[in-house]
Amino acid sequence: MKICRFNENRLGLVEGDEILDVTSVADSLPPVHWPLPRGDMLIENLERLRPAFEAAKVTAQRHAVVDVELLSPVANPGKIIAAPVNYKLHLDESRADEGIHFGSHVKTIEECGVFLKATSSLVGPSEGVVISMPERRTDHEIELAVVIGRRGRNISEADALDYVAGYAIGLDITIRGPEERSYRKSLDTFSVLGPWLVTADEFGNPSNADFEIKINGESRQKANTRDLIFDARKLIAYAAQAYTLEPGDIIMTGTPEGVSSIFPGDVMKCWMDRIGTMDVKIRGNEG
Repeated sequence: MKICRFNENRLGLVEGDEILDVTSVADSLPPVHWPLPRGDMLIENLERLRPAFEAAKVTAQRHAVVDVELLSPVANPGKIIAAPVNYKLHLDESRADEGIHFGSHVKTIEECGVFLKATSSLVGPSEGVVISMPERRTDHEIELAVVIGRRGRNISEADALDYVAGYAIGLDITIRGPEERSYRKSLDTFSVLGPWLVTADEFGNPSNADFEIKINGESRQKANTRDLIFDARKLIAYAAQAYTLEPGDIIMTGTPEGVSSIFPGDVMKCWMDRIGTMDVKIRGNEG
């Protein structure tokens, strides 16, 4: 399945170039009361709701994908976990470019581990990215995003993919500078997820997916997830040594070489094999 959230928090299934409005399925979610449980309730119940999705398709209103506003397919992630310098060629370019490393030694992922991004930075592709510090260099970083489907801790690499609900395209936008990654990558709108969630059974092997980002039609980053240093299995196991992973948690798996600056007015066209394409517009604070 391809599951999206669109317009005013409508729930949709993506079929070809259409979105089927199946918002009524959300009525089958368990009632909640304060204090709210951790995690994303829809993601946690995806498997249980599959028959309801199929039934709702019969009478669903259809919309053209191009006519809707796409939000993040995960509404309530408990945490966004990100993997730095997880492609060898990106590590090399980070060490060579002073505009990236700012005079500091760029450690390998084995040395520095993962980091957390603020969940308040999460948006969908139609919401766009805001350049709120125009005096600073702001770069695009395209990645495979893994969405956790069930709770787990101390997960083995062998079992890691059993905990995945699905996959999406992730953009880990960053300002360059001397501050810690969690600060520079957590500005509002600096985590883009979309265009929809492709369930794990439909997506297949996360270690062999081509992807590319073009800025205003110019290819900037083009790679395959087979070149990850820590692949999806290893990242899940590594993160689960420190954190309890919960439904809706997002793991940004890292970006390849080719990172470069973006500016208001730019359009990022992101594509990933077995997921699809999303366009993300860049605007300034005033826009």
